[in-house]
Order: sequence, then C-alpha cells, then structure tokens
Amino acid sequence: MKMQQTAEGVARPAGRPRSEKAEKAIIDATLDLIGEGIGVAELSIEAIAARAGVGKTTIYRRWSNKEDLVVDAMASLKPPIPLPEQGASVRDALVTYLRVIRDESSQVRTRCIMNIAMSDAERHPRLAERFREIAVEPRRRAVAAVIQRGIETGELRPDLDAEMAMAILSGTMLWHMKWAHQDRQPSDDLAERIVDEALKGFRPRPGED
Repeated sequence: MKMQQTAEGVARPAGRPRSEKAEKAIIDATLDLIGEGIGVAELSIEAIAARAGVGKTTIYRRWSNKEDLVVDAMASLKPPIPLPEQGASVRDALVTYLRVIRDESSQVRTRCIMNIAMSDAERHPRLAERFREIAVEPRRRAVAAVIQRGIETGELRPDLDAEMAMAILSGTMLWHMKWAHQDRQPSDDLAERIVDEALKGFRPRPGED
C-alpha cells in the first residue's frame, strides 16, 4: 500500500489525491479555533470540518487523529529564526531576537500555540516536542552563537552562563507580554530596554580581561 508522510514523519495510507485548497482550509480552521482559545482537549474534528467547509471524512483521509492535525498546523506557522545583520553588535543581535518574540506574542494564533506547548506539555507531549523542534531549538542555537561570539570578542563576560543569559532575556520578554501589559500595548522599545538592563550584568566587570 502506498504511504504518505505527515509533518511529524508518521506514515499513513494514501487516500484520494490531496487538495491543497482543502488542506489549507483545514489547517487555517484548526489554527483559528485554537486562536479563539479552544484547547486541544476541547477541539473537535466536527468543529474543524464545519469551520473549514469540508466533511469529516476529508480530514480523516489526511490525518488519523486530532493531535496529528494540530502538529501539522503548528508546523505550518514556521516562526522565523532571528538572524542578526552581518557585523551586528551583540546588543543589536539580542534586540533582534527579543523583537521576534514580542511580535509573535502579539499574534493570537502563535500565542495560543505557545500556551498549549508550555502549559499542556504533559497532556500533549508530541505537541510540546514539535514546538521545541520548530520554535525553540533553532532560536536557542542562533542566540547561543551570538552570546558565544560576544564572549570571544570581549563584549560579554568570559564566565557568562549562556543558557542562563538566554533564559533571562526570553523569560523577561514573555513575562512582559503575558502579564505586565494586560491593559495596554508594550512600549516599542521594550526589547532594547530588556537587553540594555541585562547587559549591565552580562558585560565584563571593570578591570576584567
């Protein structure tokens, strides 16, 4: 039997020829419903089919279960990796990184996917793992390289804990986006302010080589 692959790499039987239009409608419907605050547990194939304007069998020909569909919908978001401009300082590179987090946190679809991945990891481990693969790990590697370069050039302390530095930067931005600005938009210079405060501790101390 001919098999097809999901974005997760799981083989499934090939049904009728794929319709890109139908698949996009199903993916968009899934993301829209999640963006409206419906959790994975409450999300139903019936609701997705109704929103997409297709039959349930159309969905089941492509995805064997709801979680596979949500995984593929998550993969379709393809969040960008914040790559700094050539020759950018460590400060500018870190500001670029935090601006990407800020912009994503303001998008309903992405924010809800993040909430599912972060709060429902035990209930939906495949979703959490997929989120780490497509959103967390590529960025972690990119920012780790920036911090390592800063250590090598002397812009940052030689004993700086890179993992802790990344947690401080991203955690502070996420805190501001989730908790600190419930009644207003965060300031345009939030990324710069976070980086400048963090660099007070990240930079070499006076007299330190």
